Amino acid sequence: MTSRTRLAAASLVALAALASACSAGTSDGDSSADTSAGGSVADAPAAESRRDALAYSDEAAADGAAPVTAASVDTDRKVISTGTVALRAEDVGEARAEVQEVVDRYGGEVAEENTGTDDDGDVSRSRLVLRVPTARFDSAVESLKEVADLVDASTTSEDVTTRVLDVDIRVRVQRRSIRRIELLLDRAESIRDIVAIEAQLSRRQADLASLEKQQDHLADQTAQSTITVSIARTREERKAEPKADDAGFLTGLATGWDGLVTTAVAAATVLGAVLPFAVVALLLGLPAWALLKRLRRRPAVPAE
Repeated sequence: MTSRTRLAAASLVALAALASACSAGTSDGDSSADTSAGGSVADAPAAESRRDALAYSDEAAADGAAPVTAASVDTDRKVISTGTVALRAEDVGEARAEVQEVVDRYGGEVAEENTGTDDDGDVSRSRLVLRVPTARFDSAVESLKEVADLVDASTTSEDVTTRVLDVDIRVRVQRRSIRRIELLLDRAESIRDIVAIEAQLSRRQADLASLEKQQDHLADQTAQSTITVSIARTREERKAEPKADDAGFLTGLATGWDGLVTTAVAAATVLGAVLPFAVVALLLGLPAWALLKRLRRRPAVPAE
């Protein structure tokens, strides 16, 4: 960050701190005045943020810097870029190897990978999350598109320059504030002062840790872009079955055979439906027929 950028950042923080001081009311101002006049040390941490911001403003004024505006802030552009590339290939394993070659060419790395195989053990699909330097993001995406048949691709970019600058400034102010509170803690004499200052110190150290995490995250996201690559196997096209000839001996034979089978099935169906009735009729008809035949054979009784 250049000297001009530091001065601009300091002035911005000073303006923010002054606005906060105005909203806090006159009681804080009286407390700060009492402290400078030899009052209780426990009241001093409440004014540390304002003094830190004013210190940055004083440094900027001493260097003769111009008033800060949004256009006057000279800083590198910070961008978070992400992309997705969907591919299809007959040999997914070979395409996966070519993706690795692209990653190595642009100085990136494979952060995550999820690869699946078929029943034969061949790679059937692969999903990779790549991290490549942001400066080479566009070139890497274009190279990945040429690895296999492109299905879909998209990219997004978010300018986070203001967020990065804001977090950097807040980290610097918070560190200076902690150093000032540590000096006050060394000069504290009463238990009341020590407890109050330690509470302020713990709170600001926790705030600093949170800001540093944000700072590290933004630094990582702006330095390395993320590209998600998915590779699927090309679907095999089914061959159309040849149409059968509608004329000729074989066609007639097949038609006749189908007719014979249909007739046989119909006859078997009818036979199956009639057979139970025939069995019942046979079981009842045989005894009746035998009885009737016996009755016919008896001689007739002569009349007296």
